[in-house]
Amino acid sequence: MTELDYLAEEIYKRYGSVKRARGSFLYTAKQQRLTDMFRENGRAILGWGGSSAFTQFKNVLNRGLTGGFVSDFTNRPQKAISDLLGTQRKVYLFADKKSAMEAALNVCSESTSVFKPWSQANVDWKTVDAVIVAPPLPWISGITAVAFNHTVDIEIKLSHCEEKFKTARFPAPVEAASARAVYNLIKALQEMSEKDWFVYDKVLTRYWRREGPYLYIKTDIVSREKFPSFLQHCLDCGVIINPVYEGCSIVPFGANPGVFSKLSKAPWIPSDK
Repeated sequence: MTELDYLAEEIYKRYGSVKRARGSFLYTAKQQRLTDMFRENGRAILGWGGSSAFTQFKNVLNRGLTGGFVSDFTNRPQKAISDLLGTQRKVYLFADKKSAMEAALNVCSESTSVFKPWSQANVDWKTVDAVIVAPPLPWISGITAVAFNHTVDIEIKLSHCEEKFKTARFPAPVEAASARAVYNLIKALQEMSEKDWFVYDKVLTRYWRREGPYLYIKTDIVSREKFPSFLQHCLDCGVIINPVYEGCSIVPFGANPGVFSKLSKAPWIPSDK
């Protein structure tokens, strides 16, 4: 059983099936609202549902453009990611992060980086030759882009190895939604900052070390052996966290700090067993 399977099972045992997702919350069959800090491992970093990316997906889907042919939306992810990085890029899409990473390192082994929102403020992306970007689409698993700089050296390398890339062709609704999700991310990067996540520190920094909106387990407080107990306690308090010990959880942007009242009133205490 994977960590994600374990998390899903523990949620279901306590609260039944998830019936709806909105913003930072999941709503279950047992009429419980859960605060989601896992966010589909970052895919839902901008929240669940109601986004213009989903609207774009539905609008293009209604046109019947579900084949693997070239459409007016094919090049939109490239333009959106170029705008995100502030430099013209050649973008390839992959069905998973592993394939994307292999392609990036094959061409730019000395200058490859993964784009992580709000954590790389001092990075000049123009100097990074290959950037791996995952559009924040929680309902499309795996889609990952590699954005290569336009230089003569990189163009030569690409001409020799791009045929070996394990790229994926996505239908127009996915291409359109991916581009819109990136533009939503650009907007969020301009609007949200430290003021939007420090408000949760009183409760969360007892167990996590916060870097921007990202939360990393304090290993001296929650050991690997005790982590399952901690995860279950958080679930009992209506809080969903990253089920991977080394992974990061994400603060619930815009949620009232009161969502952590149960965790605050009933702090986790490791047992001796």
